[in-house]
Amino acid sequence: MKIVEWIKNNKFITVVILVLAYFSINLFESFFGVNLRSFNLPSTTKQISTPEYSLGTGGIGGSFGSVIMPPTRDYAPQTDVDERLVIQESSLSLLVKDVTDVRNKIVKYAQDNRGYMVNSSVSNPQDAPTSTVTIRVPADKLESALNYFHSLSVKVVSENLVGRDVTDQYVDIDKRIAQNERAISKLEAILDSATKVSDITSVTQQILTYQNQIDALKGQQDALKKNSELAKLTLYLSTDEIALPYAPSETFRPKVIFKLAVRSLVGTLRKLATLAIWAGVYAAVFVPAIIIIKLIWKWLKKRKTEVSKSD
Repeated sequence: MKIVEWIKNNKFITVVILVLAYFSINLFESFFGVNLRSFNLPSTTKQISTPEYSLGTGGIGGSFGSVIMPPTRDYAPQTDVDERLVIQESSLSLLVKDVTDVRNKIVKYAQDNRGYMVNSSVSNPQDAPTSTVTIRVPADKLESALNYFHSLSVKVVSENLVGRDVTDQYVDIDKRIAQNERAISKLEAILDSATKVSDITSVTQQILTYQNQIDALKGQQDALKKNSELAKLTLYLSTDEIALPYAPSETFRPKVIFKLAVRSLVGTLRKLATLAIWAGVYAAVFVPAIIIIKLIWKWLKKRKTEVSKSD
């Protein structure tokens, strides 16, 4: 084939072209986020935030509008309980005029009402300032807190309230603690009458095992109680409705589509401008290389012509 023959006769030029192509591909990938040499599917792994109160094998925490609870145990329903334990979490997306001001008022409200801020972040992207604030307030003040936060917004874009009754789990843990305490009492009676060192060691080890289980169960109970006493609220704030996490009520919204299209265009133009700047800088390498290639090509062509004439 002619291409293969040309490559054999022009090895140096081929190597230079390959080097330039390699740098060009890397430059293209770095600015457009496209991997031209790999077609792996993007990862779909979702990260889950670390729970505030550990529950041993389970946990309380979670993502938007969800409460993660231990799914491995089925708890018997308790009907003779006067006051039930309910863990409440609320997520709100609020359209506001001033993100920083509203964020500060939310944190202050939590602190003034025996609550506290869990975490807070404020960012200023190219389109609109946004903030995510997570707070805890007493469960009996949840409704008044929601009303106050509504009043701070121009529009409540979305709201999600989730409640999880953990009374059955709490009572079940209480019964398991009582069982372990009875087992310890029996082992202590055996320990009092034991005379062999091996028996004393074995019984003592069993007592410590049951006590560790009791401590872990009490920690789970304490976590359940604290999470039921303090409701968790996550608020998403922005001056632009599009920047907020929500499911639009209308499938076709021309204004929203127009804004997204403009943002996409601006982003593309910025990438192209950045690429042009980098290309201009790298021209200091590419242009001399291209000139050298052309000179070598002319020289080889001229030499080949001279050789042909001499023959």
